[in-house]
Amino acid sequence: MTTPAAQLNEQLLRMRAGHAADPMPPWPVRAARLRTLQSMLTEQRDAFASAISADFGQRPAQETDLLELFPSLSGIRHALRHGRRWMRPRKRLAGLAFLPARTELRPTPLGVVGIIVPWNYPLYLAIGPLVDALAAGNRVMLKMSEFTPRFSALLAEQVGRYFQPDEVAVVTGGVEVAEAFSALPFDHLLFTGSTAVGRHVMRAAAANLTPVTLELGGKSPAIIGPGARFEEAVERIVFGKMVNAGQTCIAPDYVLLPRARVNEFIGVACSVVARMYPDLERATQYASIISDRQYQRLTGLRDGALAAGAREHPLDGTAADPARRLLPPVLLSGVSDAMEVMREEIFGPLLPLVPYDSFQEAIAYVAARPHPLALYVFDEDSKRIDAVLAGTQAGGVTVNDTLFHIAQHGLPFGGVGPSGMGSYHGEAGFQRFSHMKSIFRQARFNGVGLLNPPYGGRFRRMLELLLKRG
Repeated sequence: MTTPAAQLNEQLLRMRAGHAADPMPPWPVRAARLRTLQSMLTEQRDAFASAISADFGQRPAQETDLLELFPSLSGIRHALRHGRRWMRPRKRLAGLAFLPARTELRPTPLGVVGIIVPWNYPLYLAIGPLVDALAAGNRVMLKMSEFTPRFSALLAEQVGRYFQPDEVAVVTGGVEVAEAFSALPFDHLLFTGSTAVGRHVMRAAAANLTPVTLELGGKSPAIIGPGARFEEAVERIVFGKMVNAGQTCIAPDYVLLPRARVNEFIGVACSVVARMYPDLERATQYASIISDRQYQRLTGLRDGALAAGAREHPLDGTAADPARRLLPPVLLSGVSDAMEVMREEIFGPLLPLVPYDSFQEAIAYVAARPHPLALYVFDEDSKRIDAVLAGTQAGGVTVNDTLFHIAQHGLPFGGVGPSGMGSYHGEAGFQRFSHMKSIFRQARFNGVGLLNPPYGGRFRRMLELLLKRG
C-alpha cells in the first residue's frame, strides 16, 4: 500500500522534473499561468463560495467575494502589471578596488514551493502566496486544511482541470498528510496557522534545511487614543472583529481605550451591530464558527472569563445556537491577564475591553507582550500615532481602520517574532520565492594579477593601498 509520504514525494519529484526542464520560465509563461489562475477564480466564483459556506455551516458569499476573491484577483492583476519588471536583473556597483568589473543580482526561481493553507480563509490564503510563487517562476504544491473538506476537494478538482500536474497541485488529507507534507524537501515552505502548529512545521522543515515563512497570529490590539474619532473607531473595530465571525488572524483581539469611555464603547458597538447585522438571528450575512471544537473553545474562553470575574456585554439579543454554531458577538469588560481569554489568541467574536488611564500606559501594555501580527491605532494626533509606532512592534499596522494593510500589494505582509517570520505579497512575495543570485563579471583588462604570489614588494605595496582605500 502506498503511503501518503510516498505519494507526496512522487508528486514532488514530478514537479522537480518539470522545473529541471524549464528552470527559468520567461515572463510569457509565468503570465499565462497567472491568467489561467484568474480564469479559474472567475469561472468558479459561485462554486467556491458555496463550498466554503457549506464547510462553515454558513458564511455569506458577500464576505467570500470581498475578503477572499477580491484580494486574490487584485493580487493577480498586480503581478501581471509588474512581474516583468520584477524579473529584470538589478545592476550593482562593484567595489572600487575591483573596477572595471560589473556586478548584478538576478532573480531566479527557487524550484518547488510548498504552501500549507489554513481553514479560516481557504481561498485567499491559498491563492495569495500561489500568485507570488507563480510570478517568481516556481512550481507549487498546496496542502489544504482538513477542516474545509468541500472547498479543498473542489479546489483540487479545478486546479487539476486548469493546470498541468507539474505546475500546480493540491493535496488534501488530515494530520498524517500534513506531517508528511511538512517533511518534504521543498525549496521553500510557507505555513499560515497557529503558533503551536507552526513550531511543528518548522521542526519538520529543519530536518531538510528547508527555508520557511511562518504566518502565525497572536493577540492583535486596537488602541483608541484620546484624540480618536470615537464612534468611527468603534465601527471599524466592530467591522474588523465581526467579518468571518472574528475567525481572522488579524482581527482585533482586544481594545485599549480610555477608562471613562468603556460604557460609551459598549453602547456605540451595540448600535453598530444593529445597523450592520439587522437580522443576525437568521445569520444570512454572519458566518458560523467553523467546527464544534472551535465553538466549544470559544464558549469555554467566555465562560472561563465570566467565572473569573469578567462581565459580559452581548452586542445583539440573539441567543447562541450550538446546533448552527452561531455565536453572536460579545464584549468582555473587567478582564485580567490571568484569564485565558487574555492569554490566547481568541479567533472568534469575543472582544475584551482593557481600560487605560494614560496613553503611555496603553503603549507600554502592548510593548510588554509578545509581538502581534497586527496593530490598530485610532487617533487624529500624529505625535500620538508616531509614539505608538515607535514604542511597539507588530507585523503590520493600520491607522484609523482595521484589516486593510493586508490588502496593499505594495506592503509586505508578515509577522515578527512570535507572530511569524518572513513576509510576502506583491514584489516582496516575488522576492520571497526567488533566489537573488549574485553575479560578478570580471573585466577583460584588470589588475588582479598584481596580487598573485609570490608575495613580494609589489604585493605589499598593493595590499597597503587596498587596506587604506579599498
